[in-house]
Amino acid sequence: MAPGYQAPFAERIRRDAAVMTGAVGLITQPAQADQIVGSGQADAVLIARELLRDPYWPLRAARELGQTVSWPPQYLRVAPEGSPLRHSTR
Repeated sequence: MAPGYQAPFAERIRRDAAVMTGAVGLITQPAQADQIVGSGQADAVLIARELLRDPYWPLRAARELGQTVSWPPQYLRVAPEGSPLRHSTR
């Protein structure tokens, strides 16, 4: 099975049924996930096993894709230099 092998199914359901879809299936790289959502194949990408392997995958993905993400106060001291603090919305 190739990476993202189920994304075409999500794309077809999204198009034919006009509903939001999520793609799954060996999506392991941030650029791959970005391409799936950016091209309109799916509205979201679900990363199950890869998140078990790397619980910081979302933070690594943001860094690799050049996005700045805010960090919870308890993690700020291990965040990359210059990372913004996440403020509570309560």
